[in-house]
Amino acid sequence: MYWSDKKTSKPYQVPDDIVDLVFRINCKCLPLEHARSLSMAIHRALPWIAEEEMAGIHLLHGAESGNGWQRPEDPRNELLYLSRRTRLTLRLPSERLGEASELKGAVLDIDGHTIEVGISSVKPLSTQSTLFSRYVVSMETETEEEFLGRVYAELHKLDVEPSKLLCGKTHTLQGHHGDIHTRSMMLAELKPEESVKVQQHGLGEGRKLGCGLFIPHKGIAPVMEAEEDY
Repeated sequence: MYWSDKKTSKPYQVPDDIVDLVFRINCKCLPLEHARSLSMAIHRALPWIAEEEMAGIHLLHGAESGNGWQRPEDPRNELLYLSRRTRLTLRLPSERLGEASELKGAVLDIDGHTIEVGISSVKPLSTQSTLFSRYVVSMETETEEEFLGRVYAELHKLDVEPSKLLCGKTHTLQGHHGDIHTRSMMLAELKPEESVKVQQHGLGEGRKLGCGLFIPHKGIAPVMEAEEDY
């Protein structure tokens, strides 16, 4: 008789070298288009972030923004009203947590609106198989097919091969040197280690303007429905 017990593989352990530092905030509203002003405010408070390649600044979103695939008709002149549950999130190397936590107590000026920064907590990256980014930098003249091809090539360099890539609506952010053209992006059916890798490295430029940063999403079906209803 031959008997061989199968080796059980250990569950994937999420590395803690890159994490999200999540701050409570007190802020009633701020400009809907706040990428540039928020980035500048964070840089004033934490000057070292300019040299930290892996750092990212998540933009703020209210409950009415839903899954991010719909947008107001005139975003540059509208205000975003925040709920008490809204958080300010920085994606950072773990060795920067001590310095970044000093943001507590700061009052950030966002084009005349203030964000009072409270206590923070550390949130590890997710192993969820579906990820979503509201803003991935694209070229102004780039077609959807060209954009998807370029994104796939960037993912391939990270040894990431998602089964599904879904490109969303275009959006223009105000950057430090002019407009930044972006598209929303969904990646689905990722392996746990692929999901973490995408969150660690992001896609494209503009991490400190909220671009290329991915967050876990409940699934691709709700986004498909939102696209049809747009």
